[in-house]
Amino acid sequence: MATPPITRRTFGIQTLAAGLAATGLARAARAEEVPPAPPGTYADIHVHITQEWGDRPALTVKGLLEWMDAEGIAQAAVLPIDSPESWFFPITTDYVLKETKDHRDRLIPFCHVDPRTLNLGSYDAKRDLLLRYRDAGARGFGEHKVGMPIDDPRNLQIFRACAEAGLPVLFHLDNMRNSDAPGLPGLEKVLQENPDGVFIGHAQGWWASISGDVTQEELQKYPNKPVAPGGAIDRLMDAYPNLYGDLSAGSGANAILRDMDFGRAFLERRADRLLFGTDYLAPKQKVPQFSLYNDIDLPEAAKAKIFRDNARRILGV
Repeated sequence: MATPPITRRTFGIQTLAAGLAATGLARAARAEEVPPAPPGTYADIHVHITQEWGDRPALTVKGLLEWMDAEGIAQAAVLPIDSPESWFFPITTDYVLKETKDHRDRLIPFCHVDPRTLNLGSYDAKRDLLLRYRDAGARGFGEHKVGMPIDDPRNLQIFRACAEAGLPVLFHLDNMRNSDAPGLPGLEKVLQENPDGVFIGHAQGWWASISGDVTQEELQKYPNKPVAPGGAIDRLMDAYPNLYGDLSAGSGANAILRDMDFGRAFLERRADRLLFGTDYLAPKQKVPQFSLYNDIDLPEAAKAKIFRDNARRILGV
């Protein structure tokens, strides 16, 4: 029998499958470096540790672990925030790696480098920097929260380096940070150019795009109207199996709460692609996710995937 011709679509699917398989093998190899996951209901994809700044108190590793114990969080991804638009002051990769070093069974460090940084050097130099962070214990890249379009060439280059290093990218998207337009055409370009990377969406612009009628202004807001069909998130998740959603913060809670019938169905439909998170970053911070998921009667299989299993699979922990 003659071998059927390889079409562009077939080639793309084969490339994606090979890339995801290679990335999965790299993460599986790194997973051997950590002990089995501790018991707990949640693996939180999004927390921060912070330092004292003005009248803002620090959230220390000790304080974070005590809060995790109280809330039933077994593990948490600890994200640097070092771009000037991202926070009151920088929380660097080196700080996160150092502070989490004695608690790697529970605290999973991420790394970050702002692609606008001067003198980062060639693509190979950027990739090698990410590899050094990975070898020091980083399991992901983010929070990526930079003041330029998400499909800016500098972003595209760092995303390619993350894919080569096997580091999932957790990105913040709104009208100021990793900006995009309704329908998320910029993000789609990112996904098209990085089929072997893993991308995790977060923040107002990402979660407002759950609805098909989102406006440019709403990409910076928390819309409260019912969800309209045809949202970019569902469309992109259908087309790109390497795209996930971070349910943390007010934006993640609002996406479900604004239309509870749609929200519950979305959680079940996308249970393989959603990650529990809180964006906890300050002592005594109120976190809406706990009461929200206590009130939603999700099937146990969906809860296990969203609450723990997806994050552990993606991060290899």
